[in-house]
Amino acid sequence: MIKKTIQLTKEEALANRRWFVLDADGVVLGRLATRVANLLRGKGKVAFTPHVDCGDFVIVINAAKVKLTGNKESDKTYHRHSGFPGGLHTVNAEQLRARHPDRLIESAVSGMLPKNRLSRALMTKLKVYAGAEHPHQAQQPEVLTAAM
Repeated sequence: MIKKTIQLTKEEALANRRWFVLDADGVVLGRLATRVANLLRGKGKVAFTPHVDCGDFVIVINAAKVKLTGNKESDKTYHRHSGFPGGLHTVNAEQLRARHPDRLIESAVSGMLPKNRLSRALMTKLKVYAGAEHPHQAQQPEVLTAAM
């Protein structure tokens, strides 16, 4: 029996993309982010190729209701910098959830992806919405559970 390694071309990978919806209501942030990162990279596919964007599109709804364990709501901090001297802005998770609940999930997922050009392309396939509504019904997304 001969075993053969399957490597996808970019065109083959683009043809096999699907859309998934995950509901973040009451799900722990890290577990949700792990599931989303694996879907974005395509790690569950038979023909996974690390250097090819062979993952799927992921829509996360109810991002404002994601669960943080322990004291992370008040203790976990998020930083951004304006680029000017003294331009460091620091907010905790509670303040970030109040203003931009989608950034909680986006930052957790981006931290689980490799730091390169491919990961920036993968992040464009992640769509996060604070509420239960999303404008992607035309893509006929499949509903998945956030638990692995």
